[in-house]
Amino acid sequence: MNKPAPPFPASVRHGVALLALLATMALAACSSDTGAPASPAAKPHNVTLTQVQQQSIQLYTVASSSYQTVTSTTGVVDYDQNRSTAVLAPFSGPVTKVLVSLGESVKQGQPLATVVSPDFAAAVDGYRKALAAARAVAQVAANDKDLYAHHAISERENAQAQSDATGAESDSNAARQALLALPVDPQVVKAIEQGRPVANIEGVIRAPMAGTVVQRSITPGQLLQAGNTACFTVADVSKVWVLAQVFDGDLAAVQVGDSAAVETGTGAAALPGKVTNVSPEVDPDTRSATARVVVDNPGDLLKKQMYVHVRISSAKTQQGLLVPVAAVLRDDENLPFVYVQEADGSYAQRPVTLGVRTGDRYLIAAGLQAGDKVVTEGGIFVRFIQTQ
Repeated sequence: MNKPAPPFPASVRHGVALLALLATMALAACSSDTGAPASPAAKPHNVTLTQVQQQSIQLYTVASSSYQTVTSTTGVVDYDQNRSTAVLAPFSGPVTKVLVSLGESVKQGQPLATVVSPDFAAAVDGYRKALAAARAVAQVAANDKDLYAHHAISERENAQAQSDATGAESDSNAARQALLALPVDPQVVKAIEQGRPVANIEGVIRAPMAGTVVQRSITPGQLLQAGNTACFTVADVSKVWVLAQVFDGDLAAVQVGDSAAVETGTGAAALPGKVTNVSPEVDPDTRSATARVVVDNPGDLLKKQMYVHVRISSAKTQQGLLVPVAAVLRDDENLPFVYVQEADGSYAQRPVTLGVRTGDRYLIAAGLQAGDKVVTEGGIFVRFIQTQ
């Protein structure tokens, strides 16, 4: 009969138990390497500051405030199209002399250039002939009227004479208007009407409005075509347009009548302006609409095609929760948050949704409510303590 094996010493039994425990831990470690999900990251803990540390921060109590949105964008300067005009050649012929320089200020009616023009000569001759014919027919009509009064001619003959006189007078008036439209010097028209001889005169291109010659497109000797050749552009540059780009997200905030400030980037003071038109269409390439801002231009500071910075302030007042820009920080994922003081005096990291920026404040679309106290100055200090 076999005897039972004697028991292992206690030291051996303890060693076996320790090996079993280590094997179990090793298996657990292996199982953790097979892709099992890790436990979620711990929520950032609140920060408690000492009385001395409290002196390094400032708090702001969130409350509903009125605000006006400010849209910042860029724009391009253009002439006020209601105060500028292109001067087309009123008659054909070669240019004999250009009388003004680029950038020169001119008065309405001031001569800009002279032209030897067959059209001009034909208009002068046409008016002279039409005026002479009208006077001759008028004399015949007066004689026939007297003859009819003495029963020397029939009523029909008299009526025909009066009709011919009316038609001739109309032709004369039309020829006079055609001459003035070229335009011709009123002294020339007066000389023709008085029957005085008119020397060979040149056609004169005149300024249709007072302003500045901002474009000159002709030179002496150039052949002009009536109604087709652009000769000059005259503009009143005391007011200009700034064509500002307003992108999709800002369109609702920009309306006709809003005030604007235009900055040239040269260090000069911003020039005040007003939005007078917002384009009804969005450019498919830039995804922006054009807001037209009318700006006074003292000293001709703004030049055509100049790039400027534009800030458009909405005239509409709105209500919302605003916090200072300094209160908003960014986490490791670049998401905005603020530090809010809790009831126990600690400071909690609170994510927020930012709305528009107006001046030195952000509109908070979500994440805060009225009465919350947020850290403004010293937020980075609180962040440093939290991460220790």
